[in-house]
Amino acid sequence: MKKFKIYLFILITSILYCQIAVGAENDYGIAKAWFNGQNATVNGIQLKIGEQSEIKLEVISKIDGNVFIKILEPGTSKAFEILSGPSKQDERIDNLKVAPGWSRTLTWIIRPNGAWKNGNAPINVFVEFSKIKDDKKIQFTIANPYILDEQYSGTVEPETTASRAGTQTKPTPFLSVIFTVSALLLAWRLGRAE
Repeated sequence: MKKFKIYLFILITSILYCQIAVGAENDYGIAKAWFNGQNATVNGIQLKIGEQSEIKLEVISKIDGNVFIKILEPGTSKAFEILSGPSKQDERIDNLKVAPGWSRTLTWIIRPNGAWKNGNAPINVFVEFSKIKDDKKIQFTIANPYILDEQYSGTVEPETTASRAGTQTKPTPFLSVIFTVSALLLAWRLGRAE
């Protein structure tokens, strides 16, 4: 019975701790996205003008071919500016001659610029997996934040640093490490109590 409790505890901890992203998938590839660490599509968020947010996108190819990636807004008024990332808004990122299993993780830091306020401003991702004479597209909304007519006055989050691979990384959260070590020690202690 105690082993069952230990396994149940570890399973629940793993489920709560894992970062699972919802996105889209087709026969040619997969696209997963996060907005400020939350699985896409994120709703119910309010942002002030100038408040920074992070968009993270992971793309995985299932084919030999090309992968084209773009972050875009569907409206005519561009409500966000990109502070850092691998591309500008509406600018295509070309990944040519990729193999099945190829993957890439991209991170953008954005903020509302004041061009649109008192309304929702969706942020979309467009991914095209292309083979000779055939392609399949994935497009979905990463987040649909409501832009307030207020200036952000909080502290600006620290800039992310570039790793050797050229992807954006952030410092490891201290509380996550403490939580993981505590869960492992508790499971070990319960296992020894038998």
